[in-house]
Amino acid sequence: MADFDFEQVPDRRGTDSIKWGRYAGRDVLPLWVADMDFPAPPAVLAALHERVSHGVFGYGTPWPSLVASVLAHLEREYGWRVEAEWLIWLPGLVTGLNVACRTVTGGVLTSTPVYPPFLFAPAFSERKLQRAELGLQAGRWQMDWQALEAACTPATELLLFCHPHNPVGRCWRREELEQLAEFAGRHDLIVCSDEIHCGLVLDEGRRHLPFAALGPEAAARSITLMAPSKTFNIPGLGCAFAVIPDAALRRRFSRAMAGIVPHVNVLGLAACEAAYRDCGDWHQALLAQLRQNRDRLEAAVAALPGLAMSHVEATYLGWIDARGLGLANPAAWFESHGLGFSDGAEFGAPGWIRFNFGCTAATLDTALARLRVAVESAHA
Repeated sequence: MADFDFEQVPDRRGTDSIKWGRYAGRDVLPLWVADMDFPAPPAVLAALHERVSHGVFGYGTPWPSLVASVLAHLEREYGWRVEAEWLIWLPGLVTGLNVACRTVTGGVLTSTPVYPPFLFAPAFSERKLQRAELGLQAGRWQMDWQALEAACTPATELLLFCHPHNPVGRCWRREELEQLAEFAGRHDLIVCSDEIHCGLVLDEGRRHLPFAALGPEAAARSITLMAPSKTFNIPGLGCAFAVIPDAALRRRFSRAMAGIVPHVNVLGLAACEAAYRDCGDWHQALLAQLRQNRDRLEAAVAALPGLAMSHVEATYLGWIDARGLGLANPAAWFESHGLGFSDGAEFGAPGWIRFNFGCTAATLDTALARLRVAVESAHA
């Protein structure tokens, strides 16, 4: 495996970075939005340079070798054989969540805590949001089937599902996905599965299983949303896609896009092809770096009274229960101690924080030192 440097990274202060710009002029480490501090893989940078050197940036459309790279990636990484016509290209995964809500007329069901756009998208489409809480048993997050049954009504048409889960870090297992498919079949639900973190399974020996890859019945009711953006750290390039095997559902989704969803950025398309085709070694090196960061974070939190977190199976996001500190607003408290976390209230869970550990070891050193001081101060 090639040697990649995840320590010498560009200084993003004073740039167009939303992540770093939030705390401009303040000594606060930005550890919030799901955006890593690492440069994109060299092969992606080379592809972008080549595309820029062409010099013309007219309207573009996905080309055969790009589509082939996506299909080959899905089969190689997940054992999922997808047909080219199942793909619908999108300028971002959140766009896909909103389009999925526009595809139905009934209620939208999801489990919380969850990535905030899951909570906002139904309202933007004037659809009713129905929430069920995830369960936390023996330190492990899982779906609460009784809560889902209670929240689901005859008017519910769509289930928004996060897999791997942001923010709790679960990589759902086959038996859990099969139970979800049975639930969806019994209630005749479309399942929109956000699988943007599928390339970030950190537990060795584990493999992401797309919901739609369970079999024909699951596939027929599925909208799978994917993108290279999180795994290869290129979210600003605006390129994602939906995989919709059922032709009728695909037509409904396409009609819901009409007139409001723009073409995908041509640079995003070029980066997508290179990421899926040429960056396997970089991807493995990234996972090794993130595993080290995860292990350090989990050990640090375990040693701090008043904090708790479950094991992060996937993503580069630590979901930390800070309610034991007895603070009215943990996110604000940590910010006052130089740590810019995501506030759990935005995910439907006040008292929790989300810690983005997609950073250099040096940044993590500083963050963990500040975390210890902040916790000690809360107990003082």
